[in-house]
Amino acid sequence: MDVGFIGLGTMGRAMAANLLKAAHHVRVWNRSQEPVRALAGQGATACTSPTEAFQAGVVISMLADDAAVRRVLSEDVLANAPRSAIHVNMATISVALAKELAQVHAEHGLHYVAAPVFGRPDVAEAAKLNIVAAGEPRTLDHVAPLFEAMGQKTWRMGEEPYRANVVKLAGNFMLGCAIEAMAEACAMAQAHDVAPADVLEMLTNSLFSSPVYKGYGGLIAEERYEPALFKLALALKDVRLALAAGEHGRVPMPFASVLRDNLLEAIAQGDGDKDFAALARVASRRAKLTER
Repeated sequence: MDVGFIGLGTMGRAMAANLLKAAHHVRVWNRSQEPVRALAGQGATACTSPTEAFQAGVVISMLADDAAVRRVLSEDVLANAPRSAIHVNMATISVALAKELAQVHAEHGLHYVAAPVFGRPDVAEAAKLNIVAAGEPRTLDHVAPLFEAMGQKTWRMGEEPYRANVVKLAGNFMLGCAIEAMAEACAMAQAHDVAPADVLEMLTNSLFSSPVYKGYGGLIAEERYEPALFKLALALKDVRLALAAGEHGRVPMPFASVLRDNLLEAIAQGDGDKDFAALARVASRRAKLTER
């Protein structure tokens, strides 16, 4: 399949590379040129603009946030896209923007799919992402081979694209709550001379034997917060989006409010570029355990 790919950060670069491995023809664009050159060396076609990438007819975008999506996917880009082109937006964005994008694409005669992913860069490299997709069934069927090249499973959430973004925000909120729970439990145990590594080894191999607890629990136990595979600052962005979605739906989310404040505190302490697991440092600092 001829596909454009916009946004070659740590996630997008790995995902585009897997499309190439699956023998798709990939046109790539990114604001910085280093990943474009790297993928061109693997067989991709370098584009000079997002408009050029959209000429593929099927375009995947993997951008950082709402602001980046608005900046890159301008009115001119969509207006100059081929009619009936398909845009697959795999970024984590707000529910409000997701609804707006669906309407704007329809006005331009374009098909729009939301397909955010669960998985860190190492999971993306292994093509083991869980992809949450929503859009017209026939459009989803058409892009299914692309999802198969990038992920281990696609979870369909209906025809309205924003539904996929709701699921993504719900998942990242739950992920943050799991990290916060481990952080507080470890601080309590450490205050009573039980090593966090011992607590987490036992619990993540019994009651909480799941990828989230095992993966992030291992990082917390080893205090291995760099290099960041998912930065704490991005986690704060996602929790804020979840809170906004909750407010719009008149859904109180007290845990999300606590999580937002703790993430903000972590960033204030200089941990914004560290891994999401560094949230554990907040509970440790509050209990004055950082030097123990």
